Amino acid sequence: MLKLAVGLLIAAAVALLLDSYAPSGAPPPAGQRRRRRAPQPAPGGEAVNLLWVVQVSDIHISSFRDPKRAPDLEKFCSETIDVIQPALVLATGDLTDAKTRDKLGSEQVEAEWKTYQSILKRSRVMEKTKWIDIKGNHDSFNIPHLDSVQNYYRKYSAWRKDGSFHYIHTTSFGTYSFICVDATLSPGPKRPYNFFGILNTNQMKELSLMATESLHSNHTIWFGHFPTSTIISPAPGIRTLMSSATAYLCGHLHTMGGLMPALHSQHRGGTLELELGDWMDNRKYRILAFDHDLLSFADLNFEEWPVVLITNPKSFLYSSSAHEPLIKILYSTHIRILAFSPSVIISVKVYIDRVHLGNAHQVSGPLYVLKWSPQNYSEGLHHIDVTVQDASGRISTRSHIFAMEENLSLRFGFWPSVILLTDHYVLARMLFGLIVLIQIALLVIFRCLQKPALKEKPGLLTLTSYSLHVFSKTNTFYYSILVLNLYTILGPWFVGELIEGQLGACFSFGVFVGGSFLQGGLTFVVGILQMLFFNLPLMAYLCWCLLLRCQGHSFRSHIRHVRCLMAVLVHLAMALLLAWQVYSCYFLQRTYGTLAFFLSPMRMWLVVLTPALIYKTWTLKPSELRTYIVEMKNCQSS
Repeated sequence: MLKLAVGLLIAAAVALLLDSYAPSGAPPPAGQRRRRRAPQPAPGGEAVNLLWVVQVSDIHISSFRDPKRAPDLEKFCSETIDVIQPALVLATGDLTDAKTRDKLGSEQVEAEWKTYQSILKRSRVMEKTKWIDIKGNHDSFNIPHLDSVQNYYRKYSAWRKDGSFHYIHTTSFGTYSFICVDATLSPGPKRPYNFFGILNTNQMKELSLMATESLHSNHTIWFGHFPTSTIISPAPGIRTLMSSATAYLCGHLHTMGGLMPALHSQHRGGTLELELGDWMDNRKYRILAFDHDLLSFADLNFEEWPVVLITNPKSFLYSSSAHEPLIKILYSTHIRILAFSPSVIISVKVYIDRVHLGNAHQVSGPLYVLKWSPQNYSEGLHHIDVTVQDASGRISTRSHIFAMEENLSLRFGFWPSVILLTDHYVLARMLFGLIVLIQIALLVIFRCLQKPALKEKPGLLTLTSYSLHVFSKTNTFYYSILVLNLYTILGPWFVGELIEGQLGACFSFGVFVGGSFLQGGLTFVVGILQMLFFNLPLMAYLCWCLLLRCQGHSFRSHIRHVRCLMAVLVHLAMALLLAWQVYSCYFLQRTYGTLAFFLSPMRMWLVVLTPALIYKTWTLKPSELRTYIVEMKNCQSS
């Protein structure tokens, strides 16, 4: 019965987790305000009520890496934009790389900004479309304040204005709001401690006013560099603030190194969160369209033609009845497709549920339509495929699942939802505090508990417990590790030039620099790594060494009498962890200067302390361990 109860509890927990992190394109929560329910005008055979835009992110123009990155961007601006002809282009941050040649340091490189600006000018892209470029964390590296001459964004970008803003795009069929979320840090420290964006109370109030202003628009799109999961914001939180938006477009995560080629999910209120892969390595861009106020998009690879986007019927997974008039699909008269290519499009074949419906014909520009009867697909989920071929023989296929019923459900991927919908700074803060608390609790509990007597040949668990008793009751080690863990939480990890010419201090809970305090985000992640890969292993290693001393071994003798391979592996593991700590000191010096190297209790000082503690375990006077040695010998001889 107990096993059954535990199994049911685990199943319930897993179901709750999946429900929380795999939101669906199904109906919004009860009571959610629904907008624009009128079925007319519905998508038909005319080229009306249609708007499309392009997004590109994480361009990372660099003076030191990938010489093709800038020429490819110029080709994108001059050729791809000419073919697609979007109403506007959103460049969502990290316009330049801002890293030093060795990839360790970070600084604003004016040559990179000049290259970026020259691309915009030579391609004349700003004459062809509205180019809106915003800052990313790389564009804010090593900037003491927004008025600094180092803030090259103000001088060389197209938009040139710091801060969040509300841009309204007006058409003959309504207005569309685009709200920028600027969560970049000011002052902007050097890498890596500006990985998380921060919004303060005043910035949240400004965004709230913009959200209110946008309620009269056909649709509202929010866009920024950081995913909401990497934005630190006060209550009610950034996701609540953008709940009236149809979608939030962002970048920053670079497909997680190729592990997550599509990072898409949906907020509880129905707002889509669509992270776009980077231009830097993957040459990604996105086309997003409103067709009769139905939102569709496609994430694309540079120079892969033809580009295909099905705008009606739209994908059911990416639908939100809270923000879109989905009823229009049922009342539509034509399937509608946007097809782009430098060459002439020669065929657009449409299939539904693997049945060929016919070839769509061109209406105007990139719009192709095919008459259909949506009532034939009014029940259940259906699969639409569109295959487009151009005169150069290139073929592209686009497909998705659609439905007319709103009470059906499709779920986004679990991991993309976890990555985009978890407040990672909150999770990191909790995990960091929990790990430190566990280690301190182990020390204090074993310090206070009476050591049990060894009565028979002990097993692994008993020996582990015994070593913790010895460790915690030996003042040198107990107080050293206790102070180390308390300092990990409370003390400055290092003091150095977090911004060139400005001293700052880094703590677990945040960074002080330039008279400002920047809340901790990545600091907690670094703290977790420090605890898991150094503080805890160090304590375990010292416990193991002390246990060998209690068994009567010296440093030399334990190699001969203890299993040689195991002993070598344990010492090698500790040596590798210490080497990682030494490399961290080098990284600190290259990133924040020589002062940070010397004034770094959690790095350089710890590198000096660690060998001293290890040396102490092997040179501790036998008299201090006599009780334990005698007890261990008696146990071994019994």
